[in-house]
Amino acid sequence: MGNLKRYCLALDLVDDEQSIAAYEEHHKKVWPEILESIKESGIQNMEIYRIGNRLSMIMEVDDSFSFEKKQQADAQNPKVQEWEKLMWTFQKPLPFAQKGEKWMPMKKIFKL
Repeated sequence: MGNLKRYCLALDLVDDEQSIAAYEEHHKKVWPEILESIKESGIQNMEIYRIGNRLSMIMEVDDSFSFEKKQQADAQNPKVQEWEKLMWTFQKPLPFAQKGEKWMPMKKIFKL
């Protein structure tokens, strides 16, 4: 396995305390099929952070990962589609997102 590549992505949540709390609860017990699909895609590590209603996801991926392959695999996985539909009830696109865009890659502007 080569070096891991890191991506940081952002997304907003519906700005409602109860909705945010429910979203966090779902992430304390992510469905096993979802965890499996994440790992199978080449994602070695994933963390999600929140401040207010803004989310930031950090992914470390191996050489087998691509956003295109992940998207195709997700589209063919009914359980992932079910999870995404549920999550979308808590999430909202970033103000500058194109129609249907959810998690958007962030640009790295500094590294020590």
